[in-house]
Amino acid sequence: MFRIEVTPQDVAASRFAISPLIETMHAHWVLAGRIEAGPHRAWAERWRGPYLRLERAHPALRATAAITGVKGDNVDFVAPPPSGVGVPFETELATMRATPVEQAHAEIASVLASRPPVPGWARELLLGPDVVRLLAQAWEALWTEIVSREWPRLHALLERDVARRAGRLAAYGWAAALEDLSRQVSWHDDGHIAIRMRGDTDRPGAPDEWRRLGGRGLLFVPSVFSGTVGAYLEDAWPYALVYPAWGVAAGPPAPRGTALAAVLGRGRARVLAELAVPATTTHLAALLGQSIGTTGGHLAALRGAGLVTGTRTGRSVRYSRTPLGDALVAGALP
Repeated sequence: MFRIEVTPQDVAASRFAISPLIETMHAHWVLAGRIEAGPHRAWAERWRGPYLRLERAHPALRATAAITGVKGDNVDFVAPPPSGVGVPFETELATMRATPVEQAHAEIASVLASRPPVPGWARELLLGPDVVRLLAQAWEALWTEIVSREWPRLHALLERDVARRAGRLAAYGWAAALEDLSRQVSWHDDGHIAIRMRGDTDRPGAPDEWRRLGGRGLLFVPSVFSGTVGAYLEDAWPYALVYPAWGVAAGPPAPRGTALAAVLGRGRARVLAELAVPATTTHLAALLGQSIGTTGGHLAALRGAGLVTGTRTGRSVRYSRTPLGDALVAGALP
């Protein structure tokens, strides 16, 4: 188990980021059947055929099974921590492409040494001179052909989590921000975060590993596809926590029965249900697969009825439910 000591200064220094490259890696695990598809089952079935064609064209996709997404240590260079919320995939991929081959080989060799032997072709690829180029080409193909097609919706889900959790961290501190992040993560009032990584149960009696943020803050990276927590805890990277984005598995709370949809209309009822967490018109349109004009019309009607309210933040308006809207969705009105 990892334990991270924090200070009051670390709250202000902590930040959130979204990584299209990390999401591409996690989407790969789902498409390859290496983790349960869960709420993404229909998506995985729809893209299974195109993925298999990519796998045949890019053997590096199969080779990554030996170095990512398994218990214990994994290589970091294939998906380095992101630097912000709006960093394009191409920028992240360029960072990954710039990895010196010596560094890549060192990370790969360290991971392979603790794993069962891998097939000869995979070992040759992973320890070959072109490993960084081949892995980058594989990620680029997977992003271009599959993940980017639904990135607006995925990005909206991730931004929704960021807005919710960043607000909790700023207003109420560590305990509130970590409260429902994952069962693998817990806050301790003596000033540290405990992270139980996959594989910890395989090492009973192993001593805890301690880290200190020391005022640098923690980087929070939500993920749509991953159902477990991962972490970057090497000094070469910013300390980062990758965690399942809020609401992906269960989805937004739905209005009870069909009565609300019958009164408001299905589209407006869906918008009202989605606003369990504040969101902009653009986010809602992406999440619900509607046009911005349609979503804006629904919001105008709901606002006129006193069910939602809007708050301007910079150049955007973030909508949230009013107490009347909350009661209507919960079925609490007589």
